[in-house]
Amino acid sequence: MNKLWGGRFAKATDSLVHQFNASIQFDVRLADEDIGGSAAWARGLAAAGVLTAVEAKTIIAGLEQVRAEFAAGSFELAPGDEDVHTAVERRLTEIVGQVGGKLHTGRSRNDQVATDFRLWVMRACQQADSWLAGLQNALIASAEANLTLPMPGYTHLQHAQPVTWGHWALSHFWPLARDRGRFAAAKTQAAVLPLGSAALAGTAFPVDREALARELGFAAVSANSLDAVSDRDFAADFLYAAAMVGLHLSRLSEQLILFSAAEFGFVRLDDGYSTGSSLMPQKKNPDTLELTRGKSGRLIGHLTGLLTTLKGLPSTYDKDLQEDKEPLFDAFDTLALALPVMAGLIRTLQLRPERMAAQLEPGLLATDLADYLVKKGVPFRQAHGIVGQVVRLAEEKGVAMTAVSLTELQAIHSAFEADAAQALQMETALENRGNVGGTAETALQTQLAAAKRVVEKAD
Repeated sequence: MNKLWGGRFAKATDSLVHQFNASIQFDVRLADEDIGGSAAWARGLAAAGVLTAVEAKTIIAGLEQVRAEFAAGSFELAPGDEDVHTAVERRLTEIVGQVGGKLHTGRSRNDQVATDFRLWVMRACQQADSWLAGLQNALIASAEANLTLPMPGYTHLQHAQPVTWGHWALSHFWPLARDRGRFAAAKTQAAVLPLGSAALAGTAFPVDREALARELGFAAVSANSLDAVSDRDFAADFLYAAAMVGLHLSRLSEQLILFSAAEFGFVRLDDGYSTGSSLMPQKKNPDTLELTRGKSGRLIGHLTGLLTTLKGLPSTYDKDLQEDKEPLFDAFDTLALALPVMAGLIRTLQLRPERMAAQLEPGLLATDLADYLVKKGVPFRQAHGIVGQVVRLAEEKGVAMTAVSLTELQAIHSAFEADAAQALQMETALENRGNVGGTAETALQTQLAAAKRVVEKAD
């Protein structure tokens, strides 16, 4: 077997233990990062006088050949390759000979894998940010096209107050902006170079770690070698950001599932983002949304699993940390599909304004009638109770609140005047909320412009 250790062992690893211990089946994904880090390390060793210029040049050329094989899909894993580091070094030595064995001078797989993983996470955060921006732009486009389209707003899934489609769509934009901030923070946390920490006590060779950091794109160098090889906070940060994206996508999906149901009928999903039933010919199922909602459990589970793995580990590296990569790889792959799919679904979503209008019933304006009384000098708590009496009277009569006569209103309270009917208009209710974040057209335009600036600034 091709191992980077074994001199003190008199017996080969049991084949089942080798299979159990191996990580090559998933950490091969870090090959490009491993090769990039190794090339930088070779240059660092040469600058420190540990390798000759010729040796470093030979090793780096060999590493680039290995990189090309991975890129072309022609790299062949050997049965004994325990992990990506073993595979790369084994192939490097096949290409350049015994000088390849000098590459590992002064470093350990402990700081090597931590470096590889951090590089991968930094790039993954950048890619996740791009996917989130795509969904944000889809929501902005939907909001802008239907900025003032009235629809009922809900609390407790009950009719509450009138809002607009633009306001609703942008309400799902802002959580994604916070998600992008979380991925940016995770990238910052990952951008600390552990290479040079060796197994736990630091390298014994005078390699310039600051130069390594600059070459590899890190913003800082780890301050403590013990911490450097065990720190996986950045991985937990990535999974937290991914879990929050899953949560936000799930909430968006749930609301669109409801809105697309016959009982609401506010939207129609494009055929390309729906599926049918094997039994019922008429069915058009929101499976894309349901699966997106389901994926949130997967993402949250990955975060919980990693935190549980980390919580009892002592200082430095422990083999438990081999369990850190698969959750992140799977979370990344999940977002790689879910975010572009949701962006496409939003872009092709068909709105049904007539169905929204049919649900704009007068009860949505009860708060506006209370506000009317407040403007007449009635304390809000008293106004709340007065309008409650109006609502009850309308229910007892079996009519809409707007059908209660002025005489009946004045019998409940003398503050009602002829202009009370003005308060019971959907357009008035929307326009009365002109503060930042409100439903008035000016406020919506301000919010839309702010959303566009957020995306442009992040890009």
